[in-house]
Amino acid sequence: MDVSDNNRAEQYKDEVRERWGGTAAYAEYAAKAESDPAALKDAAAGMERLMDAFAACMQGGAAPDSAQAQTLVQNLQAYITAHFYTCTDEILAGLGQMYTADERFRRNLDQRAPGTAAFISAAIKNAETADR
Repeated sequence: MDVSDNNRAEQYKDEVRERWGGTAAYAEYAAKAESDPAALKDAAAGMERLMDAFAACMQGGAAPDSAQAQTLVQNLQAYITAHFYTCTDEILAGLGQMYTADERFRRNLDQRAPGTAAFISAAIKNAETADR
C-alpha cells in the first residue's frame, strides 16, 4: 500500500465515522476493528472475492433476479454480518443504492467488468422486492 492509499483509507475512515458513527452498525464494526484488525483485513479480502463472484455471475449471462445472483446477495449479507456488522435488509438496500450512486464504489466495482456495480445493485433490489 503506498502513501496515497493510506491517505485515501484515512479519508474514507473519517467519512464513514462522520456519516454513520452514531449507528449501532458502526459501533459493532468499530469494536471488531479494535479487537482484531488482522481479521478485519482478511474479511476485506473476502469481500473482494464476493464482488468478483458477482462480476463472474454477470459475465456468465445470469440476470440480477437469477437464483445464482440471489444466492450471492444472501452470501453478501451473511458475510457482512459475520465479519463487519449486522447487515439488516435496510442496510443491504442502502449498500445496493450506494454501489451505483457513489462514483467511487461504481468505479471500483466496475473494474472487475463494466456494469458490475449496476448488476449488484439490481440483484439487491430484486432480493428486496422478492422479500415483500
